[in-house]
Amino acid sequence: MIRRAVYPGSFDPVTYGHIDIMTRAAQAVDELIVGVLENRAKIALFSVEERVKMIEIAMKDLPNVRVESFHGLSVDFAKEQGAGFIVRGLRAITDFDYELQMAQTNRIMAPGVDTIFLTTNLEYAYLSSTTVKEVASYGGDITKFVPEYVAKAVIEKTKKK
Repeated sequence: MIRRAVYPGSFDPVTYGHIDIMTRAAQAVDELIVGVLENRAKIALFSVEERVKMIEIAMKDLPNVRVESFHGLSVDFAKEQGAGFIVRGLRAITDFDYELQMAQTNRIMAPGVDTIFLTTNLEYAYLSSTTVKEVASYGGDITKFVPEYVAKAVIEKTKKK
C-alpha cells in the first residue's frame, strides 16, 4: 500500500519553512502531494499557477513530490488524491490549538485521513509568508527567508503594488 500524504497551504510565497516541512514529509511517505490552495476570499500576491511553479522548482530534486492546485477543503482534496495523511507544520503552541481543532474536524469528515504534525525547524519558527511580504514591501532583505528566485519574484511584485 502506498503511503500518500497531502501538504496543503497557500504558499504565498513558499518559504524555507515550507520547504523544510515538504522535504521532511517527503522522507516519511512514498508520495507527497503539495496542495496549493486557490482561495478566492484572499488576495494573493502570486497567482496559483505562479505558486505551483515556485514549489515545483524548490522540490525538483525530490521525485516523490508533486504539486497540484486545489480549491475547497483540504480534507476533500486529500480524499480526492487518495491520501491517508494531511501534513501540517507547527511553529508555535498557538498553531497547535488551531491545527488540532482542524485535525479533529477532518477526522470526523474523513475517518480514513489522519493528520501528521511536523514541528518547524527552530531556524524557521518565526517565519511566515506574511512576514516575507511585509519585509519585502519595506525594501528589506528576504534572501534568508526564501530561495533567491522567490525573493526576486516577491521584490518584483511588491514594487508593482
